[in-house]
Amino acid sequence: MKILRLELFNLASLEGQYVIDFTSEPLASAGVFAITGPTGAGKSTILDGICLALYGNAPRYNNWRDGSVKIADQQNNEVATHDVRNILRKGAGKGYAEVDFQGVDQVRYQAKWEVRRAREQATGALQASKNQLTCPGNPSYIVTGASDFKAAIEAKTGLNYEQFTRSVLLAQGDFTAFLKASSADKAALLEKLSGTGIYSTISMKIFSRFREEEGKLRQLAAQLERIQLLNEQDRHDLEQS
Repeated sequence: MKILRLELFNLASLEGQYVIDFTSEPLASAGVFAITGPTGAGKSTILDGICLALYGNAPRYNNWRDGSVKIADQQNNEVATHDVRNILRKGAGKGYAEVDFQGVDQVRYQAKWEVRRAREQATGALQASKNQLTCPGNPSYIVTGASDFKAAIEAKTGLNYEQFTRSVLLAQGDFTAFLKASSADKAALLEKLSGTGIYSTISMKIFSRFREEEGKLRQLAAQLERIQLLNEQDRHDLEQS
């Protein structure tokens, strides 16, 4: 998959709308570029926005393991510290992250994560966030609902959230998560990245065929054991007759 465009609106320190088009200059031909700026400028928010739009989750909020820790919100409500809705800018009634990307099928898709407060008022209670996947080239293609969206994103990007955050987007300090991953997890990820998953499929088919032929061989051996060979005298008598 390839990220083509990112649009952010009222997330964390970014007020209003921000658009980054990776298909336009100077980014289109840059090859490698850096995201720089002082603390609080919104560098991590750019990365959070990409993850939120695609997976409805962000590495920064995964670090808060204790779900019992709450922070005060509007109307005497409390929100868990690991709740990704906390990224909504203070004083905003609505925010979203939108990513255009090229899927593994070479088709352009648009993934969007959105959060809003009641009546889109800054004083309203936080509402449930929503994800949606659409296809600009096919207006009838719309995927909503948590489970359907998750399945569609993984199919179109070729990666699940854990694989994406260990390969395409490595959050601060998360490279060690890949290094410490189990051999099976590393193998699955590297196969997806290198496109060598076909060899796992071939090896499984070879193993299956081997077991099948081995079973046939055992059956033939059992049949042979049931065959009684003639002794020399019986064979001689038969030849004479």
